[in-house]
Amino acid sequence: MDRRKALKRTGLLAGATVIAPSLFSLLQSCKDEKRLDWNPEFFSKKEALTIASIIDMVLPRTETPGGLDVKSDIFIDKVVANTYDEKGQENLRNQIAEFNKKCQNDFGANFYELNETDKKKVLEEQEKTSGKFSPGVWGTTVGDQEPIGFYRSMKSMAIWAYTTSEEVGEKILSYDPIPGGYESCKPLSEVGNKWSL
Repeated sequence: MDRRKALKRTGLLAGATVIAPSLFSLLQSCKDEKRLDWNPEFFSKKEALTIASIIDMVLPRTETPGGLDVKSDIFIDKVVANTYDEKGQENLRNQIAEFNKKCQNDFGANFYELNETDKKKVLEEQEKTSGKFSPGVWGTTVGDQEPIGFYRSMKSMAIWAYTTSEEVGEKILSYDPIPGGYESCKPLSEVGNKWSL
């Protein structure tokens, strides 16, 4: 056998050995498989995927972390598991099921299985049709509160989970664990950002 051919084949074999696993993992990663990397305490996997998909659409990753980056879905799961009574938990499960059923009727799939364009259409419709929170003064609602639907309550919980997370509180919002004196009428341009405390 010619030495030159042997070296060529050895090089090709070595290259194929290195490239094949990488190519295989790349092809596997192209599958649009929806799965969780955590075990829900309250939600079923399907419900948790729905909640995670809503959070990802409402609080996507940009130059700042997204809602899923700060684990808002896990926070909501723990809140529901540990603070909702049985009736509230059952009501939430029914609302998630109705939400997914509407998505199946309109688009033929659960919310978490939809493409981004269809998810956006669903949430835009929900934004228009779901009840809104009435304004409040010092935690007291002013006027009559219309019923708040599933989408609006999930959006509210997602924003609450996001803004109270450690990463957002310390790295995105202004944070000073030992603040100075209180100044009530200071322009935002002087302080630079909303404070997390």
